[in-house]
Amino acid sequence: MTAPLLELRGALREYPAGEGSFVALQDVNLNVQAGEWLAIMGPSGSGKSTLMNILGCLDRPTAGSYRVAGADVSHMSADELAELRCSHFGFIFQRYNLLSSLTALANVEVPAVYAGEDVAERHRRAQSLLARFKLADRVHHRPAQLSGGEQQRVSIARALMNGGEIILADEPTGALDSHSGEEVLSVLKDLHAEGHTIILVTHDPKVAAHAERIVTLADGAIVADKRLSISFPISSHDRPFKIPSDSRSSRAELVAGLRASIIAALGALRAHRLRSCLTMLGIVIGIASVASVVALGIGGREKVLEDIRAMGANTLDIYPGHGWGDEKAASIKTLTANDALALGAEPYVEASTPLVRTTASIRFGNVSVSGTINGVADNYFRVRPFEVLQGQIFTADDVRNLTQVAIIDDNSSKRLFGEDKNPVGQVILLGAMPARVVGVARLTGTSFGGGDNLNAWLPYTSVIGRLMGPTSLRSITIRVKDDSPMEHAAAAATDLLTLRHGVKDFFFFDTDDIRKSVESATATMTLLISSIAVISLIVGGIGVMNIMLVSVTERTREIGIRMAVGARQRDIRQQFLIEATLVCVIGGAWGVILALLIGLAVGHTSSAIHMAFSPASIVAALIVSTLIGIGFGYFPARQAAALDPVESLARE
Repeated sequence: MTAPLLELRGALREYPAGEGSFVALQDVNLNVQAGEWLAIMGPSGSGKSTLMNILGCLDRPTAGSYRVAGADVSHMSADELAELRCSHFGFIFQRYNLLSSLTALANVEVPAVYAGEDVAERHRRAQSLLARFKLADRVHHRPAQLSGGEQQRVSIARALMNGGEIILADEPTGALDSHSGEEVLSVLKDLHAEGHTIILVTHDPKVAAHAERIVTLADGAIVADKRLSISFPISSHDRPFKIPSDSRSSRAELVAGLRASIIAALGALRAHRLRSCLTMLGIVIGIASVASVVALGIGGREKVLEDIRAMGANTLDIYPGHGWGDEKAASIKTLTANDALALGAEPYVEASTPLVRTTASIRFGNVSVSGTINGVADNYFRVRPFEVLQGQIFTADDVRNLTQVAIIDDNSSKRLFGEDKNPVGQVILLGAMPARVVGVARLTGTSFGGGDNLNAWLPYTSVIGRLMGPTSLRSITIRVKDDSPMEHAAAAATDLLTLRHGVKDFFFFDTDDIRKSVESATATMTLLISSIAVISLIVGGIGVMNIMLVSVTERTREIGIRMAVGARQRDIRQQFLIEATLVCVIGGAWGVILALLIGLAVGHTSSAIHMAFSPASIVAALIVSTLIGIGFGYFPARQAAALDPVESLARE
């Protein structure tokens, strides 16, 4: 006789039971030839299912050896056993064990999915098998839409999907009526005739009588081994019986396994839509919060920086004294117009202007308002960003000749002249000095000192010579050339003025300092608020982990079915990890969309609040959500992969 296909020697299987152990099988010796039809009988608790699980590589003996095609598989890894089941074993269960979320076609395809078979080829083969068992018109029906006999035929088709040289049937007729039971036995008879090795577990002698050999168990031991036929067909399968040598896989197999896990994960998410949506809700809220807070911080910073730039980019203001609040600053008279002229001649300076300032009444006709009188050089309108609305600015000749001309802002124009009258050419009274209006202008960047203030700008020579009398300058403002660093310009200006004054009796005010302070403050606030928002992300991630752990518990039987038909531990781990990641990625995408909608709503309802979204922040949000899925999904995925297939299948 040829070497047995399956060979069990001295097999012992015991399970922990309290402080001791329960012996399910003891000293079992059994040979099964290729193409044989073997029936295993015995009362409940005799060890029938345990023996079948060991023969089907779902379980392994505690002691003894088990050989498949001559190879000892007792100490194979879980993934190697899964590969062996996937390639050569097919299972038919009493309760069918179909995946309720999949169609008949998809259920039959599952073993081929884990085998990495081409999509088109597995579709063709699955449809062919279903047609063979008279289910061609039921391929798109789910298990709940099929009768018991139809479900069992789907289960048989699944067992044959990857070849199924060895068919293990556990009470295949136990849940069927007599007619459906006869149909299943007829199918098994045909498969046996084709050369499949069939191992049938049953308690029904009539069912066992269809086999050619009956092995009877009692109390975990073989008490009878009766052959009903002295001959049986030898397997006609010419595919070599592949025994996995290790658990390493080629790149193609890894890609196929990953694809199978993605398909399974997507199917599970579709099957549990409500739970998936509720799970991702925490991620949606967390990502939307973080994205909105970051966008608000960026938008606020941009708005402030825009206002600072509007004050005058690359400008340095020079004041007498040693800093803000210097009580002796008023007595320092060394800052003069000649200093402004000297600074204006420096190569790093684009323009400079002195500034004197006083408050006086501004009158036209019988309308009088209080405003600020600014004495400046003509270069002032190059140093500060101005928009001329009407007329023109005064000239250098006006400065030299102490001409009594004035430029007023648009607020002053409206207060003095109303909305319709053109003020250009009109004479106004500034304190006791008359001046002709030559232009109306608007100083941009009004968030820092503009706004509704009333201003008039005149040649500084006119203000000193005709209105205020001899006085020192309030300040000097220089505009630094774009190619000159502000730090170098400030250092050079300090050296020049110190040399001219003989002492450093002045200080600088740099808008760049404001910019840096604002950026630092907004970054700190954004970080603080983002940290609070990140807490919601962590809570969402914990929620994902908890739901996935619950899902593992609920789907334990599904995991056992997948393992029985060939899923490796890494396939199960990948599936649940991908599920968690997909939930978080989809939740992250919806969170980004929600944040964008919030930004759109804020932009339409409030001009004071500005939210700025950048592609980098959106990508970062999606990356964060992905990492949350991976991080918080790994533990449930590992728990799922570590489940025992036999215990999982027994779970209701």
